[in-house]
Parts: sequence; C-alpha cells; structure tokens
Amino acid sequence: MIEKPSLPVFDADDVVESAVVSRLAGNWSKRATVKKSEPDLDDLFDTSKHDYPEALIPFVDHDVYRALPDTTRAKLRAWGWIAFNKNVMDVEQHVVHPGFALLAQDAFDIGMGDVLAIAVTQAMVDEQYHTLMHLNASALTRRKRGWSLSERRLPLSGTVRRRHATQAKAVDSNDAALNSLAFMTVAEISITSYLNLIEDNELIQPVNRATVALHNRDEYCHASIADEMAAIVFESLDSGDRRVFLDGLADGMDAFSSTDFSTWSAILHQEGVVGADRMLREVETDGSRKQLVQDYGGIQSLCRKLDVEDEIGIVWA
Repeated sequence: MIEKPSLPVFDADDVVESAVVSRLAGNWSKRATVKKSEPDLDDLFDTSKHDYPEALIPFVDHDVYRALPDTTRAKLRAWGWIAFNKNVMDVEQHVVHPGFALLAQDAFDIGMGDVLAIAVTQAMVDEQYHTLMHLNASALTRRKRGWSLSERRLPLSGTVRRRHATQAKAVDSNDAALNSLAFMTVAEISITSYLNLIEDNELIQPVNRATVALHNRDEYCHASIADEMAAIVFESLDSGDRRVFLDGLADGMDAFSSTDFSTWSAILHQEGVVGADRMLREVETDGSRKQLVQDYGGIQSLCRKLDVEDEIGIVWA
C-alpha cells in the first residue's frame, strides 16, 4: 500500500525541530499544529558542538589529519556537513526528481491512475522542501561559524556524476529512462541509511540532527512509493528491459555507497592542507576501509519481492 507523503512531521514540543520547520515554511507558525511562537534557528546554534561526525571523515585516523590544528579540523568538520548537505541536494535534484518525473509522465506506460499520480507528485513536492531544508542548514552553519564554505567550490556529487555517465552511455532513450528509474529507486529506498550516518548524539549540532531527522521521516514514506512504483514498472518490462533496470540498481548501489574523494580533495585544497594528496591516495587505496553506506536491506527486499535477488550480481551483506 502506498502511503501519501506530506510536509515534514515534527515534534511540536521539540524546539529545534520546530525551528527547522518554521524556517522551512515562513508561515508555519500560523498553522493549527503550531500553538506557540517558535525560536529562531540562529538562537539554537551551539558553537561548542561538532557540525559533522568526525568518524565519517574518511581520513580521520591519518597522521596528516591528526596533526592539523584544532581550528582546521573544526573547519573540515563544518565542510563535511556542507558537503553532506550538497550531496543530499544534488541527489534530490539530479537523481530523485528526474526519476519521479518519468513516473509522473507515465513514461513507462503503466496506466498511471489518480492515486499513483498524486502520490508521485506529492513526493516531488517533498523533495523541494528537503532541498530547501538542507540549504537552510548549510546557510546557518556559514552564518554562525563565520566561514564562507561555499558548496559552489565542490563538484557535483559522485552519485550524480555516475548517473550522468550511465545516461551518456545508454543506447537509447528507453534504456536511459530505465537507468534513471533504477538510480531513483536506490536513492529513495536507501537514503535513510545515508541520513542515519549523522548520529543522534550530544557531540553533533542539534540543528543538524533535527534537519536529518525531519528529512528521514519523509523518506520512510517515499521508500514505500519508490518500492511500489519500481515493482509495477518491473512487472511490465520484457526480459531485456528488466536486465537494464537490474544493472542500473547494481550501478546505483555502488555509486551511492562510495566515498566521494573528489569532494574531499576539493575541500582539502581549498583549505591548503599540506600532504592532502598523499593522505587521500593512501586512504583511498586502503583495502580495509568500509563503504560509506552499507545497508541495502530495502533494495534486497525489493529484489526478493521481484524474485530477482540472485540475478543482480550483488553479494548481499
């Protein structure tokens, strides 16, 4: 059963979540669900908290990073949060939205009825709110830290670049559409695992945790939509098109789980970190390093439902 998405669900008694939503929608305080004036996000920013979990920095244990001054490491953590938000926004705009747009246009000729069309269109609206929410979070970090930290200095997310590359290699528009659907399916079903990387602990900036928590709640609903739509489309495909879609799922999972070293390279060079190239080279070739996103249980469940769990070429964890 498809659940219809809605605006972010939040705890009205949680001042941080309320402030995030208030900033997200300027007239939120006029809605019946909000009975009191909301604090400003700026007032809730705690300069003593980390902007990003240091454990997620891929070179956190490298001697070059460990030798950096505390102020530089703090700035790199802030950059990590900016890059995290940019990755989310890039994926929403360049992976998720195009995939949902194909469904909304009934590009796969599945006979989209009103219920499905409304659910998909509402999900597309949600994605714009998510983009704004993460943009607000990055703007707050820049404003309160006093650092420029411009995401314009960072490359497109690795997932987006991989999708663009596969689109360019598609033999025709049909294959391109199936690949786009596959990447969107991976993103929507698995993005909760990515958002969960921002641990809910006392070291992390409360506004950042609240931003992720609000986004995550919507994505659990979106995952059910993406799962259902993928299954409906898959059942209508011939064997050749099914193969294209399954290959797209595998490619999307690999892209989504990989650490984007090009982004970290841009950050480190922006900050003039001496030894950055050596550090990244050594970390990237370290065979013991774990993938960034490791939980693909949702995609595995989808493949099991489609009876193709053993046909996708993935060694499930």
